Amino acid sequence: MKTEKAYKLLARQEKISNRAAKELIDRGVVYSGGKKVVVARGELPVSAKFKVLEIKKSKKLFEDENLIAIEKPSFISSEEIAKSYGYPLLHRLDKETSGILLLVKNEEFRKKAIKLFKDKKVKKEYIAWVEGIVAEKAVINAPIETIKTKNSIFSKISKKRGKEAVTFIEPLMIEGKKTKLKIEIETGRTHQIRVHLKSIGHPIVGDEKYGGKEYKRIMLHAHKIELDSYSFESKEPPEFTRLH
Repeated sequence: MKTEKAYKLLARQEKISNRAAKELIDRGVVYSGGKKVVVARGELPVSAKFKVLEIKKSKKLFEDENLIAIEKPSFISSEEIAKSYGYPLLHRLDKETSGILLLVKNEEFRKKAIKLFKDKKVKKEYIAWVEGIVAEKAVINAPIETIKTKNSIFSKISKKRGKEAVTFIEPLMIEGKKTKLKIEIETGRTHQIRVHLKSIGHPIVGDEKYGGKEYKRIMLHAHKIELDSYSFESKEPPEFTRLH
C-alpha cells in the first residue's frame, strides 16, 4: 500500500501549502478515518481523506484604558491572541480551552491585578465535561508540581514539591456516563483543573494528556472572571450544551 506524509496529503486535498497543513495538524483540528491526526510527518495511505475542524475567530468583548477582554476560541494559543491585539497577557488559557482571556494595557494595572491574583481575590469560573458520574459538590485540595521541558509542560500532584492548589467542583448535568461541571479555582497552577480532575478519576473529555478519551476538543471553557471592579462572562460554546 502506497503511503505519504500526512501533511503533504492534507496540503494536496485542501490546496494549501505544506507549512499551512503542518500547522493545522499541530493545532489538533485534522481528522482522518474518524481519528485525530497527531503527527504531521506520520505516514498515511495516499487514499486518506481528511476532515478539518473550523477554527473560529477571537472576539473583543470589552476595552478600556486598563485591559481588553477577549472571547478566545479553542485551538488558538493565548500567545497568538496577545500578538494579534498587541498587548501582553494578564493570564493564560491552554490552547484548546475557550473563554474569557484578559490582556493588560498598562503597568500600573498589571501590578494591581497580579496582587489580586496572589491574594486570591480573583474569581474564576469554568465549565467542563468530564468522564464518569460526579454526583455531589467537592473540593479538591492537592499540591501541584509543574515540569517544563524544551518541548512540553506537564503537571502532577506532588505533596513534596507541589504548590498549593484548590479547586471547587459542582455537577450541573449528567449525560450517560459523563458529567457537566461548574468549576471555581482559588489558585491558578498550570493545568490545575485538568490535573485535579484526573486525580479524582474524572478527567476532562478530550483531554488525552491527562487521561480523558479522545474528543473533538478538550471540553473546558473559561466561563466567568471577576477582578477589581470588572466582571466578564463568555457564553458556553454550542458543543457544551449536550455531548453528541
